[in-house]
Amino acid sequence: MTNTLRVAINPNTKKSVVFPLIISGAVLLLMMIAGVLMLLSQGNLIKLDTIMFYKVMTLHGTGMIGASILAVSAIMWYFLSQYVPLKRSVFHLYIILFLIGVTMILIAIFGYDFAGSWTFLYPLPAISGGVWGKTGAALYLGGMLVIGTSFLIFLLETARAIIKKYGSFSTTLGWPQLLGKKEGFGPPPTVVAATMVCIVDITALIAGASILLMSLINLYTPSFTIDPLLAKNLTFAFGHVLANSTIYMGVIAVYELLPRYTGRAWKSNKIFLIAWNLSTILTLSAYPHHLLMDYAMPKWVLILGQVLSYINGIPVLVVTAFGALMIIYRSGIKWDVASTFLYLSIFGWVIGVIPAIVDATIVINEVMHNTKWVPGHFHMYMGMGVCAMILGFMYYLTRVEGGRTDSKFDQFIFWMYFLAFLGLTYSFLFSGKTSAPRRWAEHLPEWTPVDIVAAFFGFFAMVIFLLFFFRFINYSSKIGKNISNTEDIGTSTHG
Repeated sequence: MTNTLRVAINPNTKKSVVFPLIISGAVLLLMMIAGVLMLLSQGNLIKLDTIMFYKVMTLHGTGMIGASILAVSAIMWYFLSQYVPLKRSVFHLYIILFLIGVTMILIAIFGYDFAGSWTFLYPLPAISGGVWGKTGAALYLGGMLVIGTSFLIFLLETARAIIKKYGSFSTTLGWPQLLGKKEGFGPPPTVVAATMVCIVDITALIAGASILLMSLINLYTPSFTIDPLLAKNLTFAFGHVLANSTIYMGVIAVYELLPRYTGRAWKSNKIFLIAWNLSTILTLSAYPHHLLMDYAMPKWVLILGQVLSYINGIPVLVVTAFGALMIIYRSGIKWDVASTFLYLSIFGWVIGVIPAIVDATIVINEVMHNTKWVPGHFHMYMGMGVCAMILGFMYYLTRVEGGRTDSKFDQFIFWMYFLAFLGLTYSFLFSGKTSAPRRWAEHLPEWTPVDIVAAFFGFFAMVIFLLFFFRFINYSSKIGKNISNTEDIGTSTHG
């Protein structure tokens, strides 16, 4: 069996994802450097000025989410192109606007000292205590608005193409199958996942645009005020949903590539469709666990937020994990670095959800939410889940489309990557257990030893990511050129 992994789409579409993946990889690497610098400063091994610490923290949080969204949107675009006609000009516009927004944010942080964190909670942008002025706040808020607009354009084009091909979102979410109006399986898993992402992210971007615009108005017209609780709800309805949806875009690579490795189709059966429909609702409604310490929130909302946070990730996670187990069982799969990354990204997703569910418990949240427990959960979810999916896709591209072959060194650094992230995330979780606060530039002496351990593992993860990134760049120029690869890269028993 030859070239079983190659996706049958236009070579120009294949080329179009290379640049955003390079940009994403470079930004993720820089954000890792920023994270290590913060840990070294908290561990008193170096000394960042307090304002510089919060500038770096703002950059780190904003950049990590932004770069991840850019990378997983390229994954979704790449595979969705098999099923619906997408306009590459729109994708190119998305990239251009995204980079303009990133430039505005960088100028805001390093040119005008904006250090209000990615959450930009009202009224902080306008009341900085003299650390930054209106220009810095306006550039940051405006940059976020431009990035959000670029992503909205991407999603609207995706939604347009899906509806044009399938007729409606209800069809692509499998309602005809679920209601018994149509027999058989639903649309391809990629189309189902893309539909869910369009619904939740467009909703989140509307919430984000609302609070960003209101904050910009407040910046220049202080008499225009916003209810702080409403502002915080809008901010987390925006940020939490977007961050959460990265895994739902990245998992498309799992749905598309594991079947190619095993020679087995991944079907949208009724359980699969029910799970994705539930997650569409739950992803939009689970963000209130970020507001459990805001006692002005209605009690029923907090209780609902706790319960929904428990079950938010379970439907899709369970069907994906079970499906991944079943699709490889006795398949004779020939493992390579890409397939191993994709398979173990499900493991990273599973273990990353566990500390999140713990934090969503009100009595624990009151003690743990403002500690490093939360970065521990999030770095586990992103580093071992989302980033593993991104790296798996990058390694797939360079092998199948770029002519790269796996080496023993590739296999070695793969396992080192997971060990590094396990060490980093468990260091964070342990710090949270000992009540070490997050978002503090200064740490007490009893907290610094774990900060140093985390810095070591963070540096380790950064170096390994750098090696992966260089491997991608070395072969990226060949992607989309239909390289002849006669190696049997599929399974040993199917074809």
